[in-house]
Amino acid sequence: MRTEPTDTWVERVRDAGLRATPGRLAALRYINTHPHSSAAEVHAGIRTELPSISMQSVHNVVNDLSAHGVLRRIDLPGATSARYETDNDDNHHHIQCVVCGRLEDVECVIGEAPCLTPSDTHGMSTILSAEITFRAVCDDCAAREGLPPPADHRHAVHHTAPTFR
Repeated sequence: MRTEPTDTWVERVRDAGLRATPGRLAALRYINTHPHSSAAEVHAGIRTELPSISMQSVHNVVNDLSAHGVLRRIDLPGATSARYETDNDDNHHHIQCVVCGRLEDVECVIGEAPCLTPSDTHGMSTILSAEITFRAVCDDCAAREGLPPPADHRHAVHHTAPTFR
C-alpha cells in the first residue's frame, strides 16, 4: 500500500501555488492509497474524516489539484467520470477491463515520456506526453463470460470485440 507523510503533501500542494487545506490533504491521502479513484469515491472515502465536505468541494479539490499538476486526471473511453491518481510524474499507461471497469497501471515499455512519436505533428512539435489506455477483458470477467483463455497471456491479443451478456 502506498503511503506518503502528510507533510510531503503539504509541501507538494504549496509548491504548486495552492493552500494546503484539510480537504486537499485528505483527498491526496485517500487517492494515494486508492489510485484511480473517482471524485465520488474520494468523497465517500474522506467523509468520515471531514463530515461536512460536500461532493462539489471534492470536485473542486480534484480539479484544482489536477490543474496544478499535483494529481493526474484519467479520462477513460466510455467512463461516466474521471479517475485520479498521485503518480503523475512517471511514464506509465493504463489497462482497463471493459466489463468490470477495473483499471491498472502499465509501465511504458519504450522508455521516457512521451514514448511515442506521431507520424505528423501538425505544427505541434513539442510533444509532452502520450496517454495510452489498453482496453481489455480481465481474466475473471473472461472466465465468467466463458471466453477461452489466450495461449500466452503476455502476447495474446484478441482483435475482435466479444459480445457480453
